[in-house]
Amino acid sequence: MCILHVGEAHTAGVATRLNWLRAAVLGANDGIISVAGIVVGVAAATASRGPILTAGIAGLTAGAVSMALGEYISVSTQRDSECALLAKERRELEEQPEAEMDELVAIYRDKGLTAETARRVAEELTARDALAAHAEAELGIDPDELTNPVHAALSSALSFTMGALLPLSAILLTTPALRIPITFAAVLVALAATGCAGAYLGGASPLRATIRVIAGGGIAMAITYLIGHLVGIAL
Repeated sequence: MCILHVGEAHTAGVATRLNWLRAAVLGANDGIISVAGIVVGVAAATASRGPILTAGIAGLTAGAVSMALGEYISVSTQRDSECALLAKERRELEEQPEAEMDELVAIYRDKGLTAETARRVAEELTARDALAAHAEAELGIDPDELTNPVHAALSSALSFTMGALLPLSAILLTTPALRIPITFAAVLVALAATGCAGAYLGGASPLRATIRVIAGGGIAMAITYLIGHLVGIAL
């Protein structure tokens, strides 16, 4: 367990919030495409509602669990690395404070400050919170804002589930004759929304991102529909 030096409480920065939102959008996008492909493929093979519901629920559950576990492992690994770096930095501050001060001054001088100003800034920040000052400048880590792997896992699973519910609902709440076209339309509209949102959060071109996401989702559904149709004929 990593025990961090407790400094003043900080609110989450804009960059951190944007990263969380971007991850949520991507998770929802994965849920939409993954489950849409599954239910469209099964619907192409059979008109029975039971197999479609079973496959959709299985895909939603497996996808959400997979996303949560993957995010938990990834964030836990990152957090462990950050904790190890912070522990190392704490030891260095205790064992060689003067060397660490000179290193911090050098960092601020490289950023364009004069030697006198850099020394004053380094001393003031170190006096306020030595670990935070050195960790942010040297490692790019804020000790008070390490990502929680449990929160990341739950967020990923929730965003995937919310996205997956759209194609599942669309294909189950319509008549057999309209299931596939309505699901196609609903999924493409949802993908357009997630594509625009992701592009906006990432500062990219909304049109290009939207076309890319729609094309990818459309191709995925077309392939699964074809395979499901061929399997249905064979059976």
